[in-house]
Amino acid sequence: PGLHISIAFALEVSVGKTNTVTALNGSNVLLPCVFTTCIGFQDLVFTWYFNSTEMIYHGKIKSKMSEPVLVGRNPRVEFVGSTTGKENNISILLNEVDFSDAGKYTCHVKNPKEKNAQHSASIFLTVVHKMVETDNTVTLIIVGVVGGLIGLLILFMLVKKVVLFIIKKTQDRKKECLVSSSGNDNTENGLAGSKADQKVAPKA
Repeated sequence: PGLHISIAFALEVSVGKTNTVTALNGSNVLLPCVFTTCIGFQDLVFTWYFNSTEMIYHGKIKSKMSEPVLVGRNPRVEFVGSTTGKENNISILLNEVDFSDAGKYTCHVKNPKEKNAQHSASIFLTVVHKMVETDNTVTLIIVGVVGGLIGLLILFMLVKKVVLFIIKKTQDRKKECLVSSSGNDNTENGLAGSKADQKVAPKA
């Protein structure tokens, strides 16, 4: 049996940190996609699909020194990336989106130089009638309440420490007084006892 060595060329495709995009009805929306490869690429093919089946953009890139060549596309889709720069950007712009454009967009890459390695990444588009600003009022109230409670807790602990300190000091003073007064009582008792001892017992 011979020694088999498997080499991972690691073609990677990414649509960014988040895989969701929200667009306003009638606006233009950017669908991001970049790819990386350890050994470079040659005659690379990339395709954008809508809902896994409908091809909306198809391009080829001869090498790192050349920009993509369009093979086919949907009339409303425009290529806005570049592959001659630092990043292999194959992003597209979808013009004048409407509600029927909502769905999954998949960026698929095939690199013949990596034994036809293939990789893809998907992004989900939501189309809305009106962009709604996030209301942070509830969050701010919660943060305020939690902050207030923490503040009260700290204040309570500080007050508790001060009160305990005062009580301790007061008890220490009481102890000192008790020790002092009990010492005096003992002396007096001792003196009284001495006087009693000095008395002559009455004769029978």
